[in-house]
Amino acid sequence: MKRMSLIILTMAALIFCTSQNLSAQNQKEKDKMSMQKTYEFIKEAKTYYIATVDKDQPRVRPFGTIHIFEGKLYIQTGRKKNVAKQLLANGKTELCAMKGNEWIRVSGVLVDDNRREPKASMLEEYQQLKSMYSADDDNTMVLYFKPGTVTATIYSFTHEPIVMTF
Repeated sequence: MKRMSLIILTMAALIFCTSQNLSAQNQKEKDKMSMQKTYEFIKEAKTYYIATVDKDQPRVRPFGTIHIFEGKLYIQTGRKKNVAKQLLANGKTELCAMKGNEWIRVSGVLVDDNRREPKASMLEEYQQLKSMYSADDDNTMVLYFKPGTVTATIYSFTHEPIVMTF
């Protein structure tokens, strides 16, 4: 009887662990799909507007770089620009882009990644930036959306919002 109970408990533990693992894998896959959909929307829109905070004043400006590297969504700017200083002081940001009759709002926390590899990858994606930036200069700045902080919502006048998190 004790042996049968031990076997049942062991099987229950295995089933529980397997379901937890599958659940985590499903969430990772869902996050990856949400990031990809967000990336594609912004890439197709070509221009997005990013909002930062400068002390107590909001600031908004156009951007055009969006890139996925090592499973994270990146943007690029110049380290000497005010936007870079604002993002380093407060990484909370929101961006907005419009494509046709839909628009996306993405909010999250941007994190500076000063490694050469993501800079080089971004510049390969956006060759035209190589005349102004280099993966080896002190000015090129790439930032990624911190996983777990991102909410991307696609809006339209014709359908309900599509909310994604990653």
